[in-house]
Amino acid sequence: MTNGTIASTVPAHAGAVSAPAGRNAVFAAIDIGASSGRVMLGRVSSVSGVSLETIHRFPNGVVELDGGLHWDFDALFAEVLKGLAAAASVAATNGERIVSIGIDTWAVDYGLVNDAGDLTSVPFSYRDERSRATVQRVHAAIPPERLYATTGLQFLQFNTLYQLAAEPTLDGLQALLIPDLIAFLLTGERRTEATNASTTGLFDAVAGEWAVEFLDALGLPRNLFPPLIQPGETVGTLLPAILELTGLPADTTVVAVGSHDTASAVAAVPAEDQDFAYISSGTWSLVGVELPRPVLSEASRQANFTNERGVDGTVRYLRNVGGLWLLSECQRAWAAEGYTQALTALLDSAAALPAGGPQINADDPSFTAPDNMPDRIRSAVRNTGAVLPDRPAAVVRCIMDSLAAGYARTLADAERLTGRATGVVHIVGGGSQNRLLCQLTADATGKPVIAGPVEATAQGNVLVQARAAGVVSGGLAELRELVAAGTDLVRYQSSRELVPQESGMS
Repeated sequence: MTNGTIASTVPAHAGAVSAPAGRNAVFAAIDIGASSGRVMLGRVSSVSGVSLETIHRFPNGVVELDGGLHWDFDALFAEVLKGLAAAASVAATNGERIVSIGIDTWAVDYGLVNDAGDLTSVPFSYRDERSRATVQRVHAAIPPERLYATTGLQFLQFNTLYQLAAEPTLDGLQALLIPDLIAFLLTGERRTEATNASTTGLFDAVAGEWAVEFLDALGLPRNLFPPLIQPGETVGTLLPAILELTGLPADTTVVAVGSHDTASAVAAVPAEDQDFAYISSGTWSLVGVELPRPVLSEASRQANFTNERGVDGTVRYLRNVGGLWLLSECQRAWAAEGYTQALTALLDSAAALPAGGPQINADDPSFTAPDNMPDRIRSAVRNTGAVLPDRPAAVVRCIMDSLAAGYARTLADAERLTGRATGVVHIVGGGSQNRLLCQLTADATGKPVIAGPVEATAQGNVLVQARAAGVVSGGLAELRELVAAGTDLVRYQSSRELVPQESGMS
């Protein structure tokens, strides 16, 4: 392996593209994370790959209501409608036609809808503590070993089944995961997209169906969730009221994509072969490998790996690691104190600090809720017997070192548990722009890191829609070729040097 950070051109190959949907076909992607959301227009070409245009960007975040942490869903949906109206206007101006809409968001959270289709309460956020008290009760009904042997889902106290156990009543109600709730309000159709269903703790990882025996064991209604739908299948057409509000064409459909945002992101990893690992780096870091079937061993459960569905029936074998939430919360705290150094300068200052500084367990549950993050990080360092200087650059370096070390441990565990060696690490999402994090990851793993695309989630969303419309053909390999064709990738070799040079892709 060559020392130093080397930017190189990763060979690009054009995927199979046809145009039965029309040469002016475009696709709307609703992509919402835990801190912000976007409505984007996606265009697909055999020459330039996937191109995205951000039409509308809006904030998202938890709000405190009645003593709990919730999502302001009414405001969120209003922004979605505003974005779709703007997308319709842009497309019309360009002489384009929006063929379909795809929706992806974070996982596990849901809204409860009654028979009349009304949302009965404001959806809780997974960052709320209400489910902590239900874990023992759930495990008394279904032992953790049995849960994992069926669902293959890693234990997180905010998984959907623990949240549902905290509900005072579910009589006459149906649970719609957040992207499915948005799709329902757009179309009137109730479905549960499979990649997100696999994060509930109530989904059979082998059968690909609801684990009905678990619903029964927990006293949950068997029809609590709507029927399953797979990525690429049509949810429905837009309701008349939505057409009037947005100005979209009457035949615009909502198409199921990898509605768990990580599923869409992994579908857009520009991998050339199958021996890759991925890190979807954003608010959370999802670190793992892609498999044809789940790993349901006791060793896998003890290591807290999860088996979640991906596009085309693949398995996303991964573990949640702390993410850039730590950094953004620190920035928020520092801004409140009047310290507003630009992120690039802050990262440069952190990079200039010597290696070997203190580290924390970045995915410790104590960092989940919003609070004074710098103080919590310093406290966690003190608990290790070390001392973290009270300087933003030192805190940032601690976060970056801790994330990279967590990535390396997780990838080593994934290789051990699957018996599958990986030759390269792909970092996609917001973290792919963080040169310090990418370089430290290469150093910690001893593997080359390929960074990009930043908008992997939206690209995966658009490509599944385009394939459903017949604009794109082929499997995941062909979709990934199109991503590589339109992405500037940066390659990092294991080194302490931070001098990557970008290389264009064609």
